[in-house]
Amino acid sequence: QNEKELQDVVKQQEEKMLQLIDKSGEVTRLKGEVSQLKRSLQRAETEAKVLWEEMRGQEPKVDATYIQERVLLRQEVDKLRLLLLEKEDENLLLSDKY
Repeated sequence: QNEKELQDVVKQQEEKMLQLIDKSGEVTRLKGEVSQLKRSLQRAETEAKVLWEEMRGQEPKVDATYIQERVLLRQEVDKLRLLLLEKEDENLLLSDKY
């Protein structure tokens, strides 16, 4: 009888562990999705900022290629700024560690 109860408890624990693993995987997937959405939002904000700057000072006829180039350059600057911040954070963590 005790062995049967113990087997039931073990089975229930295994089921709970599988559920937790499933939830953990879903959380990881959702975090990745949120990260991707943040990058998309940042890209859109960058494009909007560049377009606004260009439209503010331009005549009605604006060169689309020039604007596209400005958007790409601004995106590269934003990427480099993010990489710099990440490296600075890593350096802080390493210096705190040592």
